[in-house]
Amino acid sequence: MSKKVLVIYYSQTGQLGLILDHFTAPLEQSGHLVEKVRIEPETPYPFPWTGRSFFAQMPDSVLGVTTPLRPFTLREKKYDLIILGYQAWFLSPSIPSNSLLNHPSMQDILADTPVVTITGARNMWISAMERIKKTLKEKNARLVGNIALADRHHNFVSFVTILYWMFSGKKDRYLNIFPIPGVAQQDIEGTGVYGSLVEKHLTSGNWENLQAELVGHGAVEVKYNLMFIESKARKIFAIWAGLISKKKNKTAWLVAFKYYLLIALFIAAPIILTVDALFFKPFLSARIKRQKQYYSGIN
Repeated sequence: MSKKVLVIYYSQTGQLGLILDHFTAPLEQSGHLVEKVRIEPETPYPFPWTGRSFFAQMPDSVLGVTTPLRPFTLREKKYDLIILGYQAWFLSPSIPSNSLLNHPSMQDILADTPVVTITGARNMWISAMERIKKTLKEKNARLVGNIALADRHHNFVSFVTILYWMFSGKKDRYLNIFPIPGVAQQDIEGTGVYGSLVEKHLTSGNWENLQAELVGHGAVEVKYNLMFIESKARKIFAIWAGLISKKKNKTAWLVAFKYYLLIALFIAAPIILTVDALFFKPFLSARIKRQKQYYSGIN
């Protein structure tokens, strides 16, 4: 018997839409009714971005401020599964994604409904996902699975390539030296494997162990260095966001934040990671294992 599936998401570049097309292909091939809805803010965010417009989104992203969305309609009043596509902005759910989760029309749709979340990130998605977990719980939704695709290149390399993509609108090799930005095409196409796992559980109606199976097939990889940096950065981002939101002239403060971010990434982070690797990490293996297991899961 076919099931009703809602795929709802926001995407500027189209990458997340492509990921979702490959991910949902097994569900469609099995005869399930898959409805795809791409939401849009009333005032679209620019793409490509300018540096000023991009960093201006930091305070609202971190503080969870919503923005009005263009009207959208859903064919059904209830679904057997919701697939939520989201992205992280400044270690938080993007403003459109947060606005969608808190949209009045989503309250009844989410309640008591299984939800699978999926993102295409540069590399840091943990903090955003933790906030989405909390929101879904508040909406009485049943989070049954999470998939986190990320750029597999080094943190410094992916930082350069993602900025090039965002500020130029070109998804190609910067200077013919750097790799193509974003999630690798092979990983995007490989999401069909995860879709097949979800389809099996959707058909049976039994969602137990789905996340364990997804993790076993590589749907989530928690890297210690990124987890460590993100745990420190999200607290500092919250301080910056609270400070900037209270300022009348935000421009100068946003410029200061931009330079803080560059210094933190290229100078402070390597030093902190080195100190941690020498004096702390060797003695915290059990704790690190528990943290990785937690962030790989959905509880």
